[in-house]
Amino acid sequence: MPTVSQNALFGMGNPLLDISAVVDKDFLDKYGLKPNDQILAEEKHKALFDEIVKKSKVEYHAGGSTQNSVKIAQWMVQEPHKVATFFGCIGTDHFGEILKQKAAEAHVDAHYYEQSQEPTGTCAACITGDNRSLVANLAAANCYNKEKHLDVDRNWSLVEKARVYYIAGFFLTVSPESILRVAKHASDNNKIFGLNLSAPFISQFFKEPLMKVMPYVDIVFGNETEAATFAKEQGFETEDIAEIARRVQSLPKVNKNRQRIVVFTQGREDTVATVGDKVKIFPVLDIDQNDIVDTNGAGDAFVGGFLSELVQEKPLEECIRAGHYAANVIIRRVGCTFPEKPDFH
Repeated sequence: MPTVSQNALFGMGNPLLDISAVVDKDFLDKYGLKPNDQILAEEKHKALFDEIVKKSKVEYHAGGSTQNSVKIAQWMVQEPHKVATFFGCIGTDHFGEILKQKAAEAHVDAHYYEQSQEPTGTCAACITGDNRSLVANLAAANCYNKEKHLDVDRNWSLVEKARVYYIAGFFLTVSPESILRVAKHASDNNKIFGLNLSAPFISQFFKEPLMKVMPYVDIVFGNETEAATFAKEQGFETEDIAEIARRVQSLPKVNKNRQRIVVFTQGREDTVATVGDKVKIFPVLDIDQNDIVDTNGAGDAFVGGFLSELVQEKPLEECIRAGHYAANVIIRRVGCTFPEKPDFH
């Protein structure tokens, strides 16, 4: 008897096709990129996309932060299929077809809003050593339309079916009103809503929509850089990650039945999480530096593993352990890809 029902996990975000290649420092410098960052493409990056596809070992993988996470969650759960639902916007083009095919192969119940104004979004993953610099050209992903998709009865009924919701902060740049409708639904019905800080630029330049949704957020995810940026932007005046976690936990919250959980990953360093009124540290799995292929998707994988246990109502410690397992698998492979079956016990 499966413990988890179909469409129990709902994700919404920017479906992107990752274009991944190993580059050198000159390439990063040429386009003004930091070795480890996530940014939105500007005019000056247009040539970057033309250049990266000409690299000798360029690889194409289905990406998009939230989509990666729900795929990993589905992979960890295995059965039944379509535990995870995903909404996002694509173009009516070849890249869009690839994303549809990859979602189907991952057994995710993807319902894309399809439009022909903009092509399917892409993300250049510029790999140097165990760093990745991500440059996202949202294109179609930016055209998600609440009225034409989320609010349509057959789509909203899938939202209502879910128990756990997860949206990466990246989607705040696209449709904050869609996020709010889902977050309020979760809060009103005592379901679980998770949000990722996603990138420093979200805390810096999308502060208003971020703080508008925060009162409805039950679980906040982020990495050490994002946590530090958020703290700075909010005037916390501390760089101590445990203290930042505490402060984020105590931000105003609408549904008082659930204490907010804050989970900060720190790459190879310990993961920090609030457990009740305490902050605990959880060591990650050891990995030999030589086994790391690329860290693109590691954070998404952590969340995916975490959600896979959360949706099965497992305790926080188990969710984090599953997150660490999934991230450890993903960093041994290119992009956010995974073997046929997980080996998590």
